[in-house]
Amino acid sequence: MKKICLSLTALLVLFSCQNDDKNTNSEERVAKRGCASYEVLERQLSENPELALKMNQIEAFTEKAMLTQNRLVNGKIEIPVVVNVLYRTSAENISNAQIQSQIDVLNADFNAQNSDFNQVPSIFSGVKANVGISFVLDQVNRKSTTKTSWGTRDAMKSTKKGGLNPTSPTTKLNLWVCTIGGGILGYAQFPGGSSATDGVVVDSRYFGVTNNSGSSYPYNLGRTATHEVGHWMNLRHIWGDTTCGNDQVADTPLHNTANYGVPTYPHYSTCSGNPVEMTMNYMDYTDDRGMYMFTNGQKARMDAIFLSGGPRFSFAQP
Repeated sequence: MKKICLSLTALLVLFSCQNDDKNTNSEERVAKRGCASYEVLERQLSENPELALKMNQIEAFTEKAMLTQNRLVNGKIEIPVVVNVLYRTSAENISNAQIQSQIDVLNADFNAQNSDFNQVPSIFSGVKANVGISFVLDQVNRKSTTKTSWGTRDAMKSTKKGGLNPTSPTTKLNLWVCTIGGGILGYAQFPGGSSATDGVVVDSRYFGVTNNSGSSYPYNLGRTATHEVGHWMNLRHIWGDTTCGNDQVADTPLHNTANYGVPTYPHYSTCSGNPVEMTMNYMDYTDDRGMYMFTNGQKARMDAIFLSGGPRFSFAQP
């Protein structure tokens, strides 16, 4: 069983990635899933030393809450969502129907209503979870831009930098849809960061359900947002962003590293004990059609942030 703890030193060591904000060809085809959440967090930690202490306090609260609490504050949480679309081309200016398809995917995935939930292998049937958090589209904001790509330094979240400021970020989940570049599908801000940049960014090609051809495949089923919203709710990558790392969840197996594509089951880890890896977990790096479950431990971790004293308690209010 994994030990669920995180010292301040470990927090600083955990997020060690290289950030690259260079503009790239917006038509590039992404060969492997790329999530920049940890790169962005490392930058935020370097810019704001107090953030490490704040996040360490959140970890301590989360660990305690996971041991003592077993429900959300007001029962079922419903999160209003603001979608901010930044577009240069007509393809980037995604339709309202595509936006709604993403909201539908989030609702299905976080409520175990996704059609592939029944594919969870029997070895994991005892830990597969219905998170019980719902999402409702609150508003859509659109803005034309001349930028070909936005990078990962949060420029899309600032009106002064050509983007759109977040709307009511302490009570509404803001999603920015734009061309990110650099092979990045999306990134999220973890609990504890500034409300001025809080939310999730998803590349417009991978937002919502699209067709099975073109540059969006195999990330065409809206699971990039599911993965990133998982980060926004304080979930780590399942391999702990290091070889056989710790994702701070007890019921996920040790993964030696990220998985890509759709691995053949069972896929064995090279970590101690050679456990079967949970490659179908939303917090791995598999293709959209290869990820379709959260665990009870991940649910407990997400629940904790909405409890009184938690970093997203304001979202749990009626």
